[in-house]
Amino acid sequence: MAAFGATILDADGLRLSAEEKTFFRDADPFGFILFARNIDTADQVRALCDELRTAVGRDAPITIDQEGGRVQRLRGPYWTEWLPPLDFIAAAGRHATKAMYLRYRLIAQELYDLGIDSNCAPMVDVADQNTHEFLRNRCYGTKPAEVARLGRAAADGMLAGGVLPVLKHIPGHGRATLDSHFDLPRVDADLQDLEERDFAPFSELRDLPMGMTAHLVYTALDDRPATLSPEVMRVIRDDIGFDNLIMTDDISMKALSGSLGDITRGALDAGCDVVLHCNAPLDERRAVAEAAGRMCFTAQTRAERALAARKTPDDIDIPALHAQLETLLTGA
Repeated sequence: MAAFGATILDADGLRLSAEEKTFFRDADPFGFILFARNIDTADQVRALCDELRTAVGRDAPITIDQEGGRVQRLRGPYWTEWLPPLDFIAAAGRHATKAMYLRYRLIAQELYDLGIDSNCAPMVDVADQNTHEFLRNRCYGTKPAEVARLGRAAADGMLAGGVLPVLKHIPGHGRATLDSHFDLPRVDADLQDLEERDFAPFSELRDLPMGMTAHLVYTALDDRPATLSPEVMRVIRDDIGFDNLIMTDDISMKALSGSLGDITRGALDAGCDVVLHCNAPLDERRAVAEAAGRMCFTAQTRAERALAARKTPDDIDIPALHAQLETLLTGA
């Protein structure tokens, strides 16, 4: 098999333009990501997913951000509206682990029905009292073991539903006091604290098929953002033990500075396998695809291993699962 393009890219709107179809055919990105602007009706999303895969001539993975709460691209009335994860977990109380499994099994069902076979979750960043508000209620808790347990439940629910989870934001974004969409956060904790708290849930979930980097500086390791840091990538691979596919967080976020080409090459040189680039005009997508080129052998091997983790969803009774979840939440 020829190597995939080392990118994950998005589309402008509800259907592909002729120019986009040609671009995707030539760039052959590993996969695609959808946003709210790509979502209208179920039939429209299915048609768009078909167009994306037809453009590259294969069953490329299509991902989305469907955490629940503020970060969910599929919304009512067609799809389930979910509480933010931290609020949902609080509501579930002692039933939180089972509730998280059911929540993400139901999310997977809605995604898979549309042709979306990946989700940028679980997010196992460990929160504390200073976690920036853009992230805090997206977290699962303040204790690493609890966060890992709930993250595993979420991942298992998605995998059972035929959806590949993307573990984020590796190796841990919870200490960030700035929003990396607009600024570059710096974390000054020492390495032992990072290992015991921030890195621990990622180590517990290191078997998941895909992960996403964090755009922040860990001063104990490097003065470069994690996405661009060979030293942080060494920690992710060797110390945390995550040897599966790693994508960058969106490189158009303001936490990263420099040209898109330099950022793309820097991320791949640091050890990322694939570059995620979103919310930009076609000429910028072209520049990123050109800078990224094709996956190296090791990245391609990880990509194929991730795709092999896709499976047909287990057979479930969706109304019964909704009823079971409601019983857990009201019982809590």
